[in-house]
Amino acid sequence: MDTRPSLPGRIIAILHSFPRRSLAAVLLFVALAGVVGGPVAGALDSDGGFAPADSDSTLALERLEEVTGVQPTAGILLLVDTPAGDASGVDEAVATLAAMDGMASAVPAGTAEDGSTALVAGTLDASAEEEAVAGEVLDEFEGVEGVTVGGPAVSGLQMGEQVEADLSRAELMALPILVLLSILVFGGRAALLPLMVGITTVLGTFLTLAGINQLYGLSVFALNLVIGLGLGLAIDYTLFLVSRYREELALQGPTAGAARTTMATAGRTVVYSAATVAVALATLTLFPLGFLRSMGLAGAAVAVVAAASALVIAPAAFGLWGSKLARRRRDGAAAEGRWYRFSHAVMRRPGAIAAATAAVMVVLAAPAVQAEFTPVDGSVIPEGLSSRTVGDALVEQYAGDGATPVTIAVSSTDDAAVAGLADAASDLPGVVADARVADLGDDVWQVDLAVAGDPAGADAQQVVDDVRLLAEDAGVDALVTGPAAEFTDQLQAIGDTLPLAIAVLVALTMLVLWLMTGSVVLPVKAVLMNLLTVGVSLGAIVFVYQAGRFTDLLGYTPNGGIELSNFLIAAAVVFALSTDYGVFLLGRIKESRDAGLSEREAIATGLGRTGGIVTAAAILLAVAIGAFSTSEITFMQQIGIATAIGVLVDAFVVRSLLVPSLMAMMGKWNWWSPMWLRRVHDRIGLSEGAPERGDDDEDRGRPVPAPELAGV
Repeated sequence: MDTRPSLPGRIIAILHSFPRRSLAAVLLFVALAGVVGGPVAGALDSDGGFAPADSDSTLALERLEEVTGVQPTAGILLLVDTPAGDASGVDEAVATLAAMDGMASAVPAGTAEDGSTALVAGTLDASAEEEAVAGEVLDEFEGVEGVTVGGPAVSGLQMGEQVEADLSRAELMALPILVLLSILVFGGRAALLPLMVGITTVLGTFLTLAGINQLYGLSVFALNLVIGLGLGLAIDYTLFLVSRYREELALQGPTAGAARTTMATAGRTVVYSAATVAVALATLTLFPLGFLRSMGLAGAAVAVVAAASALVIAPAAFGLWGSKLARRRRDGAAAEGRWYRFSHAVMRRPGAIAAATAAVMVVLAAPAVQAEFTPVDGSVIPEGLSSRTVGDALVEQYAGDGATPVTIAVSSTDDAAVAGLADAASDLPGVVADARVADLGDDVWQVDLAVAGDPAGADAQQVVDDVRLLAEDAGVDALVTGPAAEFTDQLQAIGDTLPLAIAVLVALTMLVLWLMTGSVVLPVKAVLMNLLTVGVSLGAIVFVYQAGRFTDLLGYTPNGGIELSNFLIAAAVVFALSTDYGVFLLGRIKESRDAGLSEREAIATGLGRTGGIVTAAAILLAVAIGAFSTSEITFMQQIGIATAIGVLVDAFVVRSLLVPSLMAMMGKWNWWSPMWLRRVHDRIGLSEGAPERGDDDEDRGRPVPAPELAGV
């Protein structure tokens, strides 16, 4: 029989035996990743991605741009002061804007209701780079008194710049706190490990995203997820590995066997954890929206890179520092004893505790089912930016002038049919003026409708639905675009894809957990508990943002709802991290059970070994990703707050109360699986049991003490 170690075992042996060379190679990789992947922020898209590429609204834009060579609606809007009715500055602004590169035209577009300002609308060439043109326009009018620059192109540019500024601020706020907490939690040299793994994870993911961006354009908003989740997972995985290594140091000393046992148990759990996180976030790529796909790709990438970084750096650090990583400041068994005793206290009344905990979580999750979904609009842009100023003025003083909420791209050779559609659309409720009809040539017509109120609001959405019905009834090939049409298409695409995404998420999560545990019961319970945690976190952001609470503290402008894409991202991240913590706990429970302990003793021992680890990791991760609650982009705030609440609830409530109480109630049935499925699992050969200790040459001949059970 072949007794040679497996390939992972050989790699671990090399990393442990040559730690300085291994860490030097990691440092070289980090330097390369920083040089190549560091500038990725400037290469990512800062706008778009909220409507499917094959939707009516997107195809309508393409139809109009193909014929005219220009964008169908204004990309640049100038708000020009007209004191005492003096409009001389308007003509000058029109001339200056029209002469700039990338601009197809610039025209006056209306006057404010109080006459204090006038609007200039600039249309871009279809081939123009929006961000570049927006930047040049901002530079051109910088310092020009009485002119404020805004419009969709400027909004996209300023949001992207704000994201980069928010990243820097969040890093400056979170890193000192994380370093201090890491020193308190890890102690000694071990506090350097999460920093090393975190930097490697973030820069390694940047390098990965730079490669992906060459094939598929990613959204700049994905960087927030990479920073927060990357640091959080790096801390989680490092803490779990270091804690297990300290246990093995007490049993085997600073030997290769201690490192191998750590990587074969805690290391395997990290692999399962990364798989569950990657699977949960990868389901976002099923949605046909660029924004969600960017978040899904970035989230899956950061989970894989975080696990790889931890699994490479940890054994090298174990080989370099060995016994210096042992905690000397306090007795670890004392901390485990508290969680051990707590779990036994919970299991004395499991039914009552499970029912009470679940009831409270259901109540806290209730607001989530009352969520009202709203589009990404001007309210997400921080006050003080010029695009926000122009956007607010449009809503408050122009009643939709200068920005056509509904645009219809008609392909027809029948002039009368086009005229009939335009007349019928003009009579629709919410349309405030007769439709403007333009023959663009090649049998393509553009019909513009002015709708009062928010360009993507309820009135405009109803007009979009009504126009599409009119076109269908009249048999006219008409595609509708504009902010309201994009939002309607977004809702439709998400609604169509959501059942598949949920089914894939649940199926793949249960598959990974089954591979880990061999049980079909535990994966089902894990999914149900994850859904409760997700409900609580989403309920919190609905309670705050939809109702407009804590606006001064958080610095946001309420718009009466939650952006749907952000809602899904928060749900996926919280679900992923809940499974992550569940894997840590179930891995230790299964290992204790496989070692021969009774059901309740295995549960208590598993919680005793991981309770402190999971809660500490949750606090650190909440700081890492919760720091983005300071973002001035509202939907990024919401992801940070939802995730921080989710991980804390999962660690302190679900893993501490629900898991031990439910497992105690079900006893041996936790591990039930049909016999045929059990045989399949056994044939696959995956196991969480600890390998035999002390089988290295250097360990032979030295007795190895049996592991103590905390609190026993």
